[in-house]
Amino acid sequence: MPLMLRALAGVLMMALAGCGAGADMRPDASPEVISSASYRHSGPTALTLYTMINNRSGAGAHTSLMINGSQRVIFDPAGTVRLSAVPERGDVLYGITPGVADFYARAHARESYHVVIQRIEVSPDVAERALRLAVANGPVASAQCALSTSAILRQLPGFDAVGSTWFPKALMDQFEALPGVQTTKIFENDADDKSLAIAQFEQAVAGQ
Repeated sequence: MPLMLRALAGVLMMALAGCGAGADMRPDASPEVISSASYRHSGPTALTLYTMINNRSGAGAHTSLMINGSQRVIFDPAGTVRLSAVPERGDVLYGITPGVADFYARAHARESYHVVIQRIEVSPDVAERALRLAVANGPVASAQCALSTSAILRQLPGFDAVGSTWFPKALMDQFEALPGVQTTKIFENDADDKSLAIAQFEQAVAGQ
């Protein structure tokens, strides 16, 4: 198969795997809303790569990156988990409190997918550069979650070994090779419909 056809086939496979497939677009939150939702986590400055893996095929389905710098956000390119209490602008989710971070990871873990969470501590300067790059990146087209995330990582000091890739699992493997990475995995048996978990979380928040 010619190189161009192989590349196009890879993109199609990624789209079918769910990296942004069927993502619901919503208007960008205003700067005022984002500012009011800003959350600064007390832990060390760090980057956390999320990779959603298909339990049947073992293929990667989605990539996102949580950045803990002057505030904690999730760069969720072409993502599908959206909460009314978590403002979004250009595929960056703001106000990532511990409860939101836990829900975000678990909402992706269900009977057909598990989530690989890879965390690496970085200097405040590196975290802040990652934050600026994510905010400046803008919305990402469907199937380009790993490509856009790897592009951000490649611009950070200490991440020179990360190559450009369209594939979440390939990016996960490259990230794993970095010194100091801590890896955990989440397996759950929830139904495939993520909207059910989102609705439950929204109800819990409304009842507080």
